[in-house]
Amino acid sequence: MSRTFPRRTLLISAAGTVALSACGNQEPTPSAPGEKVELVYRLWDEQQEVGYQDVFEAFTAENPDITVRMELLPWDQYWTKLTAELASGNGPDVFWLTVDRFPDLASKGVLAPIQDQLAEAGIDLANYHPNVVNSYKYEDQQYGMPKDLGVVGMLYNKDLIKKAGVDEPGDLEWKPDGSGSFEELARKLTVDKAGRTAGEAGFDPAKIKQWGFLSWNHGQTTWLNWIAGNGGQVKDPATGTFAYASPKSVEALQWARDLIFTWHVSPDGTRTNPPTGQATEMFYRGEVAMFDANNALLPFALPEVKFEIGVAPIPKGPAGRSVMINGLGEVAYAASKHPEQTMKLIMFLGSEKAQKIMGDAGYVIPALNGASDGYVAYWKGKGIDVTPYLESAAGTTFNMPVGEDWVAKDPEINKAASDLFLNKTPVAEVAAKMDEIANES
Repeated sequence: MSRTFPRRTLLISAAGTVALSACGNQEPTPSAPGEKVELVYRLWDEQQEVGYQDVFEAFTAENPDITVRMELLPWDQYWTKLTAELASGNGPDVFWLTVDRFPDLASKGVLAPIQDQLAEAGIDLANYHPNVVNSYKYEDQQYGMPKDLGVVGMLYNKDLIKKAGVDEPGDLEWKPDGSGSFEELARKLTVDKAGRTAGEAGFDPAKIKQWGFLSWNHGQTTWLNWIAGNGGQVKDPATGTFAYASPKSVEALQWARDLIFTWHVSPDGTRTNPPTGQATEMFYRGEVAMFDANNALLPFALPEVKFEIGVAPIPKGPAGRSVMINGLGEVAYAASKHPEQTMKLIMFLGSEKAQKIMGDAGYVIPALNGASDGYVAYWKGKGIDVTPYLESAAGTTFNMPVGEDWVAKDPEINKAASDLFLNKTPVAEVAAKMDEIANES
């Protein structure tokens, strides 16, 4: 996976899982009063590591007997090492956790609940984005401190927009038959080697040099949102059954394929399918004009591109606009040797001070409501208006759908979904295969 899109890899990669022991039930030995303690905080994002240096300096200023040592690991190594450590009873004190992996770890008792400490610290979870709060709740207990918001929006290449002489993307709409304002704009931004645009007489779909959009296999930022925007549901909330093959879902997935093979406004899966595809890099190189992306991509994209970046909301579908919120949680290891100090750190990480340090430096949209002004100001200083991300987060949203044994199933579902972006197997059959994997007991 490309290091330039860590939030992408967290949804389409998966390390193997081994059985965890009940190490979370071990009784830790408390530190002596006044004892100097070093906590270990583990993460995978090298850019955020810089910001967290300031966070932990502020924490130690308030807690002089506690220092924090960061451990930065690449994505795959992060999960491999964490799984082995938790199985042996020797995990980091505090670490990042993703929505898809949370239920498995919470059920195995290796995470410390934080409900009581939240009450003692006077932290009201109603002040955080509900999607992130609920993502780290298990059996009515809160385990994860809401860290940030991963919001889906649409990045666009301002230079290509100006060159085409069209208005910058705004409140666009897509339609299953390709007649929406979004598809119209995508056609105008798709250009063949002779300079003709898609839909124009003589346009050659076999010789495209610039695509208007990128329809590719990244559920978090693409097809899961399109299913929701079409009024479909991936998972029945009443039964917990997955329904990728339901009519509205299949219609949205067919639209994703038609962008490639019917309207010719997107490259196909031979260029973009993970793990070897170049989807993000194609946008960086200026080969794609519009690109659905999580806001977490911005710090990585800005140094890579040679054009001005704009941000718009993703196009709304027949049922409106609904975007996935995928925020990280900061969790405490249940068998930490320093449980009291670990909880102090967890509570600090949820504070306005800590969240604003990371937001004001442009790293994340804080999960704490009302703490994002500095994030907006930071990116405004870089010439990028990120308010569409905030507006989308305040609109209709949904959480990443997960199920039993999801760490093992998710990669297989994504492998099956890659066929959506090729023109071989009918979409309904691909969706049925995804359901078969997701619903396997």
